[in-house]
Amino acid sequence: MLMVIFLLGIALLMLMIIKLKINPFLALVGTAILIGFGAQLPLSAIASGIAAGFGSTMTSVGIVIALGIILGQLLYETGGTEEIANLALRVIGVKRSPIALCITGVIVAIPVYFDAAFVILVSIAKQLSQKTGIPLARFITALGVGLIIGHCVIIPTPGPMAVAGTLEAPLGAFVGYAILISVIAAMVGGVLYSKLTVKKFFPEQCATQLTENVNFDTARASDRCPGGLAILLILLPILMILAGTIASTLLPEGSAVAAFCAFIGDKNVALFVGVIVAMLALKKYFKRSMEDMMAEAGAQAGMVMLITGAGGSFGNIINATGIGDYIVETMQNFNVPLILLAFILSQILRAAQGSATVALVTTSAIVAPSISAMGASPVLVGLAICFGSVGLSLPNDSGFWVVNRFSGFSFSQTMKSWTLGGFAAGLTGLVIILILSMFQGVLPGLL
Repeated sequence: MLMVIFLLGIALLMLMIIKLKINPFLALVGTAILIGFGAQLPLSAIASGIAAGFGSTMTSVGIVIALGIILGQLLYETGGTEEIANLALRVIGVKRSPIALCITGVIVAIPVYFDAAFVILVSIAKQLSQKTGIPLARFITALGVGLIIGHCVIIPTPGPMAVAGTLEAPLGAFVGYAILISVIAAMVGGVLYSKLTVKKFFPEQCATQLTENVNFDTARASDRCPGGLAILLILLPILMILAGTIASTLLPEGSAVAAFCAFIGDKNVALFVGVIVAMLALKKYFKRSMEDMMAEAGAQAGMVMLITGAGGSFGNIINATGIGDYIVETMQNFNVPLILLAFILSQILRAAQGSATVALVTTSAIVAPSISAMGASPVLVGLAICFGSVGLSLPNDSGFWVVNRFSGFSFSQTMKSWTLGGFAAGLTGLVIILILSMFQGVLPGLL
């Protein structure tokens, strides 16, 4: 009966978001209440469970979401995102431009949300295709997959930050392994997959002759933030988190220096410092007042916080009913590793309702109580959840239609390039995580 309630709840959530076009925040809270009723939880437990789930999620990621969106807004307003692409093209070369665009996507999606980043960078993809003769599908797949991996896997993006917080995973190890696996997965799903399938799926785009000598203008406009500076501003809070983690393991516990390193390595402090440094470094490139940019960032952050917090409420109610424990126990009876279970649940939720953030927050809330009991690594389980949310972007996902409309692809072409490319990247990430789990007792940070 618990499984029936869970499946009916997911079906209702899909109906509300996809068919009835109800805002995900309202849909998640409403479905959580109905699941609580169905599982015959006390009314007081339903009300307190929703509030507790929302509150605990916001305690973990609320400030990070706000600061991350502000940082992304600053880079967007000053042209830093486009200049990262130009820098990648200069360094990697136009002939290997799909790789450059894929790496650009991974970096840019850390502070800038997927939809906005794709719209900004898709014009570069079209220009490169026209000038090089390389099929546009290769650039669209490389860009889209790179962006979704950065969005779903790398901290301080809100989704993976919520996963790490819920699972109590050490942030330094989480960030380090996330970056390593992300680069490999992006190259496989974004670059290699599109190269191997473009002739079969897009034969009409392969008729153009490749151009050997291409002159693509990558010169930086004087009123734009330099690409190198933009990358440094993105990496600053990440490096602070890593430094704090490393210092805490090397320095004597309780020392003043260790306490200071732990302070600057705190995710909220690191993001705050990153935003302040960005405001000072980018001030001369501002084209609007700081008040206007902050107001716009605040409007974006508000809805993201609501949806993320509601995902925490939904997951908390599922756990209160015992559904989460039942699912984990059932998978254990079939000898399904927790890493694989986490990936599958995240993938199902992603495909079912479209939002990667909802899939991340909900899945982490479901599997969190089982990690210590099963002796699993919270880092690897968390990364499996993140990579599960990468693939299977279907028409219920706004990102699907962004790729479809701005690339000019048909419905089937979008499925073949974007949806299947992301699925290949997610599976690649899972395979690497499973390999790392074989060395869980040896590799640092995976205990």
